[in-house]
Amino acid sequence: MTRCFRVSLAALMVTLPLASSANADDKMANPEQRAQIESVLNAEGFTSWGSIELDDGRWEVDNAIGADGKKYDLKLNRETFAVMSRELDD
Repeated sequence: MTRCFRVSLAALMVTLPLASSANADDKMANPEQRAQIESVLNAEGFTSWGSIELDDGRWEVDNAIGADGKKYDLKLNRETFAVMSRELDD
């Protein structure tokens, strides 16, 4: 092997595990969790939403359309699914 190839291969071997572990915590909701989350979102007045995933220990809901017609990114409690924060998504 050439020196350049060995250096590139070594760099790849070091960075690849870091890149793959960056989203190791991300998890999609199973059907039961999704149903519970959707029930909470409907009760809060949201009419539609995008992806729902567990990230950094809380549920995140992207592009939720509120009763006011505005789009929000939401963070929900991991266990109770209560809306903890909502941020306008411009």
